[in-house]
Amino acid sequence: MTFATSNPIEYAEHFLERVQHSPSSYHAAAIAADQLRAAGFEELQANKAWKAEPGGYYLLQGGALIAWVVPPNARPHTPFRILGSHTDSPGLKLKVHPDITAAGWHQAAVEIYGGPILASWLDRDLRLGGRIVLENGETRLVETGPILRVPHLAIHLDRQANESLKLDKQGHMQPVFSATPECHEENGIMGAIAQSAGVDPHRILAHDLITTDAQPGQRIGADGELIAAGRLDNLASFFPSIDALIQVRGEDSDAIMVVAGFDHEEVGSQTSTGAAGPLLGNVLERTLFALGADVEDRMQAYAASSCVSADVAHAIHPNYQDRHDAVNYPSMGKGVVLKVNAQQRYASDALSEAAWFDACRKAGVESQVFVGNNSMPCGSTIGPISATRLGIQTVDVGIPVLSMHSARELAHVKDLWEFAQVAKAYLADLVG
Repeated sequence: MTFATSNPIEYAEHFLERVQHSPSSYHAAAIAADQLRAAGFEELQANKAWKAEPGGYYLLQGGALIAWVVPPNARPHTPFRILGSHTDSPGLKLKVHPDITAAGWHQAAVEIYGGPILASWLDRDLRLGGRIVLENGETRLVETGPILRVPHLAIHLDRQANESLKLDKQGHMQPVFSATPECHEENGIMGAIAQSAGVDPHRILAHDLITTDAQPGQRIGADGELIAAGRLDNLASFFPSIDALIQVRGEDSDAIMVVAGFDHEEVGSQTSTGAAGPLLGNVLERTLFALGADVEDRMQAYAASSCVSADVAHAIHPNYQDRHDAVNYPSMGKGVVLKVNAQQRYASDALSEAAWFDACRKAGVESQVFVGNNSMPCGSTIGPISATRLGIQTVDVGIPVLSMHSARELAHVKDLWEFAQVAKAYLADLVG
């Protein structure tokens, strides 16, 4: 599953193919693992002895994946260059007991995951994707076709819908599944999941399943320059990061190159596979210890390391220009965005910002800046979390998008391509 091209359009099409097969964080991490395996990376297991001979490795943990390259000249105090992102996206997560009925309808019981734009999930054909656990302990990935829909109320029954739409998360966001209200295991939600997985529904003990837009991503606009798809936040950072690591693996690097894809960023990262958990720190420490490091070596390595936190940025909206700063705003098609915030919602500072601009120069790509309007609080990323945990200098960046946290977001082909290029330049510290 390796892919290399110098054509931004071809790259965007290949990216969209992977997005279509990644309805959940678990799928995205598994697809990346397949890519790495095909490129000669070796999978390591957390419960087995670590190794650090020169070469490429990866660790797959549910919806999270860490991949890294140990260079031939690695020593106990060799620093890291880390490119971090996340694999999860907002959506509607299936509840443990998913079948409910109302007014002659069979519906799916869901809860809100993260901070989605709820209205964007209305009147869309939705599929479910994620993982199931069978009675023998086996875990399987599963994705359905379009089986759910959250129907909007007719305008005749809510004359104010275009002026003051208000959606109740419990009362209004439960998707319809069938016009037959009888709920049996075979014809229920889990029956549909079991059929997609090719198993008997009685074998399924537990599940982590989330909705995603069933419509495939596509290029739209003049000359197909725009990318419309679900889960651009944050697969538009994760997959190009994996591509970059694979392509620079053979470079003569003076650092251990790392790509980290965390789960659960959209709900705060406070999990074992989130950025606030021990996953990345464990990989870094175990790699150094396998190289013969002691605590002093580890401290020296971290002090000389750097991290790029990559997550999509709020592009200026032509219909809501007042929501951005008058000068420090990002535009679609103008390159990768440096994100800065005085409240440290982003981890960027003058030192890490200068290093980022240098990486862009070496890659020969544009960079632009996002600093928020003081009246509009910005979101946050894994950057401040990982910087706090590890004490590693960090910068926050990302490609600009519109419709962030919608069921279907919008990005630019050029920005996606340029992020892939600067990711390579940063990881390998390529001379430009």
